[in-house]
Amino acid sequence: MSEPSGSAPPSGGPSLRPVLLQENLSVDSSFSSPTVNFLQELPSYRSMARRRTTLLSRDKQSGALLKPTDSYSSHLEGEITENLNSQSIRKYALNISEKRRLRAIQETQMKYLSEWDQWKRYSSKSWKRFLEKAHEMTRHLELWREDIRSIEGKFGTGIQSYFSFLRFLVLLNSVIFLIIFMLVLLPVLLTRYKITNSTFVVIPLKDIDKQCTVYPGSSSGLIYFYSYIIDLLSGTGFLEETYLFYGHYTIYGIKFKNFTYDLPLAYLISTISYLALSLLWIVKRSVEGFKVNLIRSEEHFQSYCNKIFAGWDFCITNRSMADLKHSSLRYELRADLEEERIRQKIAQRTSEETIRIYSLRLLLNCIVLAVLAACFYAIYLATIFSQEHMKKEIGKMVFGENLLILYLPSIVITLANFITPIIFAKIIHYEDYSPGFEIRLTILRCVFMRLATICVLVFTLGSKITSCDDTTCELCGYNQKLYPCWETQVGQEMYKLMIFDLIIILAVTLFVDFPRKLLVTYCSSWKLIQCWGQQEFAIPDNVLGIVYGQTICWIGAFFSPLLPAIATAKFIIIFYVKELSLLYTCKPSPRQFRASNSNFFFLLVLLIGLCLAIIPLTVSMSSIPSSKACGPFTNYNTTWEVIPSTVTTFPSSLQSVIHGITSEAFAVPFFMIICLIMFYFIALAGAHKRVVMQLREQLSLESRDKRYLIQKLTEAQQDLRDQ
Repeated sequence: MSEPSGSAPPSGGPSLRPVLLQENLSVDSSFSSPTVNFLQELPSYRSMARRRTTLLSRDKQSGALLKPTDSYSSHLEGEITENLNSQSIRKYALNISEKRRLRAIQETQMKYLSEWDQWKRYSSKSWKRFLEKAHEMTRHLELWREDIRSIEGKFGTGIQSYFSFLRFLVLLNSVIFLIIFMLVLLPVLLTRYKITNSTFVVIPLKDIDKQCTVYPGSSSGLIYFYSYIIDLLSGTGFLEETYLFYGHYTIYGIKFKNFTYDLPLAYLISTISYLALSLLWIVKRSVEGFKVNLIRSEEHFQSYCNKIFAGWDFCITNRSMADLKHSSLRYELRADLEEERIRQKIAQRTSEETIRIYSLRLLLNCIVLAVLAACFYAIYLATIFSQEHMKKEIGKMVFGENLLILYLPSIVITLANFITPIIFAKIIHYEDYSPGFEIRLTILRCVFMRLATICVLVFTLGSKITSCDDTTCELCGYNQKLYPCWETQVGQEMYKLMIFDLIIILAVTLFVDFPRKLLVTYCSSWKLIQCWGQQEFAIPDNVLGIVYGQTICWIGAFFSPLLPAIATAKFIIIFYVKELSLLYTCKPSPRQFRASNSNFFFLLVLLIGLCLAIIPLTVSMSSIPSSKACGPFTNYNTTWEVIPSTVTTFPSSLQSVIHGITSEAFAVPFFMIICLIMFYFIALAGAHKRVVMQLREQLSLESRDKRYLIQKLTEAQQDLRDQ
């Protein structure tokens, strides 16, 4: 594969073979036909002649002979005969008449097969047709299909990809809720309401001090009228005693007729399952966008051609959106030219200028780190203050003060998420980056800021849970006095973040965007209103908002099993609010995204959020002692201990297999095999890349041939005029 046309076709699939076969055939026909001086002057002919000479000399040295191909059709017929089971005629780049002829050849060959082979092929075709029809029918059942298609027609594929991404999160959270419901909640409900012949298994606590099992209930005295509102917004009070939170699942197992259902194991498996499902689903969807992104980022000249000749979005049917698309293409071309100018500027920099710009960037990045550290420290202080004062009786504080203390961490996080992007946008202008890199770096900093704030909140709670001054920490392993059921209280913090995020989105839409639209519409003559302008529907900011909410859901689903259902309802509300905002109060941003670039960017940010969510969950399940007063893991030191405890109940042979798989003797060879497989795919990717380079070179040669022929034709016409 190191040469452009080898003796064996590449393994990149049938779509690459016709091009290379045509190349070989053109060379063969060129060498067998009489010499034509005009054709021999073509750039492609000269290049192929050099390659052919190199290949012939190499084959003669190795003792191999090149077998001439009679025709492309005969080779294709032989290939179809060999790959009749695995390949489809649709995959070949042929005209309709040629495909019909090849299909007739296929049907003729079918007559000479055995009845078993004929049945297998007919059943395979029927199954493929059935899958295609089923796929077409499922498209009509897609959620918000008409709404998203209408948005695509009015605003293009970039904004449509945001709403498609929102639909994906609704489906993802629905599946996560179903996993938790089927594994944890459904067996409990079937037993509690006597739907099945089963009973709860409650095992007494083992070697646990009574002080660790004290769990104070909600007060039964005088309840103020606003207490239910506070409970609904904060997850305390009556909500704390429902299936919404971890502490309500104080059951060790469920005894059915023939087996005992291990609820702690099911609870942990449900958490591992929804994290693994999210990872696989995100990776699967992001692979397609990564391929397109990789191809489009190869050459800058190709980027110019794509924008000029293939940059138009034919889904647009609205005149204003067409004008916006024109301005977007102009902006992209200006940005590309600016990037090219900056590349030339970088190449012409002196050593003193290089030292100066890198020193300035170092200083500005230190400022960025200082801003992040200040935000994280503010979140830490707000969380500590909130946790220390939230235990006061409601009667000692007024309604607003109580809500302020309960929501203080959420308020600080929201303010940090609002202020830091503005600071980052100001700082990036002084770092002298290209426009495209400025956007990516600013978004990356905002992503890190938004998602890291949640981790800071969780780790602050973890430090408060595991630190105390009295003897209860030594007895229980955690601060039992302040956190008798710390999992529930962490779940309440995630619940408050989820509710507060929804309140902020609704409040901004109703009390900021809508009045701003009215002012721009009816008071457009005022200079201040003209400078302020209409709110833009910025895709990256909206995506960061819903990824922030999804990260909260991933972390909180362990501590609040019904949080995915709340997240599903929240994203449904956000869909309709954002749709109304886009249609009536906002205007699309002039800096638009392609659908392929957008989808890959959305999923990449979502994958970062998932990775950051796994870190605090892993630490809490493996390091922090589980609560002894609530939850299904009261008999275990940590949540993860349920796994080795379950393994000890397996037969000895199965235990030996599991211990062998988890041992170093298995891990080292497995790691080596994975490395070999990875090296193989890297080599395969290199071979495919060389094939792509060959095809690009062939396209370049064809363009040079056309230019040469046009030049000769012009010269011939000029000679005719002169005569």
